[in-house]
Amino acid sequence: MTLARLFGILVLGSTLVSGTPLWADDSPGLVEPAPSEGAPGAFTFAAVVRRAQELAAADYQPDRPALPDYLADLDYDQYRDIRFDRDESLWKAEGLPFQMQFFPRGFLFKDRVTVNVVADGVSQVVPFRHDLFDYGRNQVPDEMPADLGFAGLRLLYPINRDDVFDEVVVFLGASYFRGVSKGLNYGITTRGLAIDTGLPTQEEFPIFREFWVFKPTSDAVDITVFALLDSESVTGAYSFVIRPGIETVMDVKARLFVRRSVEKLGIAPLTSMFFHGENTDRFLDDFRPEVHDSDGLLVVNGTGERIWRPLTNPRGLRVSGFVAENPRSFGLFQRDRDFRNYEDLEAHYQNRPSALVEPIGDWGRGMVELVEIPSDAERYDNIVAYWMPERKPEPGEELKLEYRLRFAQDPEAGLLGGRAISTRVGAAGTDIPDSSQRKFVIDFAGESLAQRPPESGLEGETETEIEAVVTSTSGELSKPIVQWNPHTQGWRLFFELKPDGREPADLRAFLRQGNDVLSETWSYRWVQE
Repeated sequence: MTLARLFGILVLGSTLVSGTPLWADDSPGLVEPAPSEGAPGAFTFAAVVRRAQELAAADYQPDRPALPDYLADLDYDQYRDIRFDRDESLWKAEGLPFQMQFFPRGFLFKDRVTVNVVADGVSQVVPFRHDLFDYGRNQVPDEMPADLGFAGLRLLYPINRDDVFDEVVVFLGASYFRGVSKGLNYGITTRGLAIDTGLPTQEEFPIFREFWVFKPTSDAVDITVFALLDSESVTGAYSFVIRPGIETVMDVKARLFVRRSVEKLGIAPLTSMFFHGENTDRFLDDFRPEVHDSDGLLVVNGTGERIWRPLTNPRGLRVSGFVAENPRSFGLFQRDRDFRNYEDLEAHYQNRPSALVEPIGDWGRGMVELVEIPSDAERYDNIVAYWMPERKPEPGEELKLEYRLRFAQDPEAGLLGGRAISTRVGAAGTDIPDSSQRKFVIDFAGESLAQRPPESGLEGETETEIEAVVTSTSGELSKPIVQWNPHTQGWRLFFELKPDGREPADLRAFLRQGNDVLSETWSYRWVQE
């Protein structure tokens, strides 16, 4: 189980409610209708923004109602034994294109999340009912408190077969949420906000304490979710417009209100797992060649330069920054889709989605920061990436941000330029053994590279040599060698590094032909450990 599933949720009960019962029966717990916020007869995003402003003006006050022992004391397996009754899925009886289900409180998810449905312009709380769940082998009473509430929600849509509703989005734990697209399994996790990640002080985990889900129409292809974020330092209003399919896309709009000073504010954070891969050069006793949800970070900065950083599982905490004024995109990708490189019939790592963040508008000066945390098991999420503004936000400040989030098998499908598809690291082939000297082997492939040069010596043929540009911030580099790789229909780059033994080596490499750049920039940090 990954860390993204482990953080509890702290919530505040809703006061913005109205409408008629959500299920056919007269469910208990509904309050009397209240006037809608925003325009007459319509609940709007402005209502959530005002709620976030009000919270930011006061001290952080989490609402933590008591949870009965029979739920609070559940372990992981006992919690997993609780199942939502699919026949009770909201909107199933109406035959709508989306359905919604809920997660019970319990185990680590002890705090209550308020879920509202917005229909015909008004918002109504979804009441808790104990009979929405099958509790499996857990011993629970026949009656439970009517205000027990939920821990989170999931949305379903038929992305793989017209007659089967699949999970497409889950909101569960702190401000974590996951998306998946056609033919893929859950993997990478996203968050509403990251605060003070990778610092020696304790990280702060904001929570989505309330949701408003808009009831879909009979022909809807997207669904809208509003969320209220809260934490000790920041509050926020979020809007998600979600379009599932071959590529599941979320258009995200956020209004953030700063309560107190924040050292590091992580915007559009992505969280993933990297245990070991083809670039791991230490022994791990595992029958599987690779184990990871993502194998690299992609950053496209404001100038259009594409930077690819293969992920690692370091021996010590590692934080890297990529300056990106007005970034065009950044994401954590699973580029390797070959089952033979994973050999796992249960986890299916080759089917994990990539996630790409595309800022809308100018985000200004800042950097994409990558945090790689040492991990001794695949159950931990040890990779975090986010954009961090150069200027620290001050208390009382408001931030407005918009971005598009894509979950897909290959967000780069239309890319013509060369991309790094594999990175391997091993001992250098020197006459005098030197355990510190390393060899790097990088394969580049792509439409612009899938053409072998003509054989030399043939009349009428000319050839401009494809070469590599390789640099390092420390140590000594050998002359790089570029060789055609018929197995990838691309080019393989070899070079060796002799570390200086004192400083990490930040390596960069790309391919060119004359004045034409043929590939993205491969980036790697080598630390002698």
